[in-house]
Amino acid sequence: MPESFKKTSLGGLLIRIGGYILLALGGVATLAPFYFMFVFATHQRSEIFGFPPPTWFGEHFWTNYQILVQKIPFWRAYWNNLYLALMTTIPSLFFCSLAGYAFAMYEFRWRERLFGVVMATLLVPAILNLIPFYLLIYQVGWINQPKALWVPAMAGAVGIFMMRQYILSSIPKELIDAARIDGCSEFQIYWRIVLPLIRPALGTLGLITFIGSWNRFADVNVIMRTQETKTLPVVLRTLQGATDVEWGAIMAGTALLVLPLLLAFALAARQLMEGLTAGAVKS
Repeated sequence: MPESFKKTSLGGLLIRIGGYILLALGGVATLAPFYFMFVFATHQRSEIFGFPPPTWFGEHFWTNYQILVQKIPFWRAYWNNLYLALMTTIPSLFFCSLAGYAFAMYEFRWRERLFGVVMATLLVPAILNLIPFYLLIYQVGWINQPKALWVPAMAGAVGIFMMRQYILSSIPKELIDAARIDGCSEFQIYWRIVLPLIRPALGTLGLITFIGSWNRFADVNVIMRTQETKTLPVVLRTLQGATDVEWGAIMAGTALLVLPLLLAFALAARQLMEGLTAGAVKS
């Protein structure tokens, strides 16, 4: 075997091993905060700030849970989280896919300009929209009402863009024309043909929208006025006082808050990967 070939093979092997090591370190760095969150959820405040800090699960999760339900309306806030996430995600899947289908398959006047306006909304940081958003909600009388949070989010620009790009890359116009020739109405084409074919993109958009809605904080804190209407991330913040912070209870609440996200990711992981890689390889 030539010496140059041996050196090339050895160099490639070392690069591959180095890549695996970097990926492993990145995985540890990503998972470590989640691990310690679950560990600290089972320890008291004094143990969390001890030295060395705990690295394995303790026996005080039930104590931390009791602090949660005594000091805040935990399960009411949890329901608010679930309600907001579902009421944002389900309509978003329908309206974003419908709009994306229209932008991808229909020719109408000012289509490109209208799509450009939709994309231009992404240039404005969300935090800059907070005050105008509050003034608008105040004018329509929706302060402290959950619909103020999910109605404006039913058709986001990111979702419309994702659906349009996926439909353009995966659905030929000849298929739509054939459905029209067979007598399908325009909505039947969307419902019976387009939706089943864009299921991976719907899974991706659904997961992204659900996680984003589940973690909303700033607008909920501004629009919702009472503890009974606020979501869990905002309510958990009230446990952080100036001098008394129940870190064990906060970690327990955060761990319970994260569990549905982990479950949603596990269920939609395949659709997420398919949706993100769609169009990356030419057929």
